[in-house]
Amino acid sequence: MPIRMKVYHQGKETLVAAADADLVGKTFREGKFKIEVGKFYEGDVVSEEGFISNLKLATIGNFVGQETVEAAMRAGFVSDGGILWIDGVPHAQFVLM
Repeated sequence: MPIRMKVYHQGKETLVAAADADLVGKTFREGKFKIEVGKFYEGDVVSEEGFISNLKLATIGNFVGQETVEAAMRAGFVSDGGILWIDGVPHAQFVLM
């Protein structure tokens, strides 16, 4: 499954927003949680390797979807305990401090 990724630069911060391509345009809700996989994630389709190479330069990451979160986990950016599940969809973030 392809990953959609968008990179944002603001001052010294580099944010990578990535999601499973098939989730873009969808909204998920569960209890008090809601995530809209919208324009924020509407970037280029990238391989896992391309995604990880951008993550290595990032100070902030925001991930949605099974493939995207698992790729971030394999690269050491997300741990099992750092995943929030919303309506069966995994969401994770990381911040380099």
